[in-house]
Amino acid sequence: MLEDKNPQRTSLSELGEFKLIEHLTHQFKINHKSTILGIGDDAAILTPAKKSIVVTTDVLVEGVHFDLSYVPLKHLGYKAVMVNLSDVYAMNATATQITVSIAVSNRFPLEALEELYAGIETAARIYNVDVVGGDTTSSTSGLIISITAIGEVEDDKVVKRSGAKPNDLLVVTGDLGGAYMGLQVLEREKEVFKVNPQNQPDLSMYTYIVERQLKPEARKDIVELLEQLEVKPTSMIDISDGLSSEIIHLCKQSNVGVDLYENKIPLDPQVISTCEEFNIDSTTIALNGGEDYELLMTISQEDYPKIKANPNLSVIGYITEAERGMHLITRAETKVPIIAKGWKNFNETDSE
Repeated sequence: MLEDKNPQRTSLSELGEFKLIEHLTHQFKINHKSTILGIGDDAAILTPAKKSIVVTTDVLVEGVHFDLSYVPLKHLGYKAVMVNLSDVYAMNATATQITVSIAVSNRFPLEALEELYAGIETAARIYNVDVVGGDTTSSTSGLIISITAIGEVEDDKVVKRSGAKPNDLLVVTGDLGGAYMGLQVLEREKEVFKVNPQNQPDLSMYTYIVERQLKPEARKDIVELLEQLEVKPTSMIDISDGLSSEIIHLCKQSNVGVDLYENKIPLDPQVISTCEEFNIDSTTIALNGGEDYELLMTISQEDYPKIKANPNLSVIGYITEAERGMHLITRAETKVPIIAKGWKNFNETDSE
């Protein structure tokens, strides 16, 4: 579906592993004082300040997490970094370093990996993280990307999933459902392209939601905003698998219940209109779609005046005692138990 704008193909076997790593990573700059030694030795050396260290890792597998028929490699590199940084920010931490490991089959030329690493470099530069190591190896089943992110946070500023208390407010950043609906548009256009390869898709009507899928942004800005507002969430989690899944994780870890209000869930107009086009309920998408990489948090009611006028933050619910359960309060003011379908199961049931 995407035209090959770089017809040159240099076989990876022409370089060998060490020259390949050197070629792909030579442009990475070191910015953090805590990075003593980056790429080039047996291991990186980090000397963080007197803070807690946050470590997270994610693996993205071709055919499971991404489809290269419509995902540009540069966007994929960028997104792979975002997926990991989002988990760091969900701990109220600052991301400082990443390592990048890939397994790649011989169908990928050097130029393809250059595109992938250009996306990684762009993400590292914009989000001010040092790329300090990684690995490359061969794969018999396409492309696999594994990124580990490292961050740091002062001990008294760490936010876990387990700190929510009854009477806290449930707050979400940004808007939800865009990434899933962007995926639906891309999948539909892929099928059209299979039937008529001469027909290039016009995605201009879906710019926002397609970008939410192909090039999400981790919410580093929210960690900085909360610091400025002098608000420390009582609990926090990033939204990778859908709002319902993350609410359940947070409530179980904190041993609390929740009332989530359907009419408070933030939806972009493009999400609403595309849901109507696909004849899908927008609330269902927000609850189960996933890959939004927004932050879900609870805050003390005392902090509400600090956040109430902020367009980045929406109060969507209220934390209750665990025995009251986890419920969605619909627009019709009925109570429905919150069930996590998750993006995989949701995808399967949606196609039935």
